[in-house]
Amino acid sequence: MSVKVEYFLDCSSPWTYLSFKGMQDLSKRKSIDIVWKPILVGGIFNSINPSVYESRQNPVKEKLAYSQKDLDDWSKSRGLIIKTPKIFPVNSVKAMRGSFFFQDADNIEDYLDAVFYAYWTEGKDISDDNVLKSIVNQLNGSVEEFFEFIKTPEAKERLISNTQELMDRGGFGSPTFFLNDNDMYFGNDRIQLLEEKL
Repeated sequence: MSVKVEYFLDCSSPWTYLSFKGMQDLSKRKSIDIVWKPILVGGIFNSINPSVYESRQNPVKEKLAYSQKDLDDWSKSRGLIIKTPKIFPVNSVKAMRGSFFFQDADNIEDYLDAVFYAYWTEGKDISDDNVLKSIVNQLNGSVEEFFEFIKTPEAKERLISNTQELMDRGGFGSPTFFLNDNDMYFGNDRIQLLEEKL
């Protein structure tokens, strides 16, 4: 019997890309049912976690250097190539709304993988319509339907709803996981603890 793991995520974070690969690997080892919950992490930062912006404006040199080393180490561990995009932070709202289009088509995992790869490995601007068009074409989706969908009140509300839900449940960033509804884990490196609990 599979166990439900809710996964709140935004493709604008490299640590979330690492966790995405980590969750894919975990699903091969454990019987889990991943409930995908796309969010807009910038909305969380603006609402309850502005310290993220403060640390970007006034970074601690030593902490920043270690963070890069940590990211490199985890990238090797997960088998990913992660580069710093020229555009960072990026406005991920259209890309994240688009995830619901592919979630409804039962293909959200391939879509998220393509968005993560485009931004974090290829350095493409995932707020650009041409980049999103290329991803939709790659997944054999309808470009016209995709762009119509992400403009709808439904797509906007679903993203807002997931983002608000995470905050209401005590979350403050991406990636965040919930096991059995109320057991929360935050961060790529917490997947080990999640697996131990499973």
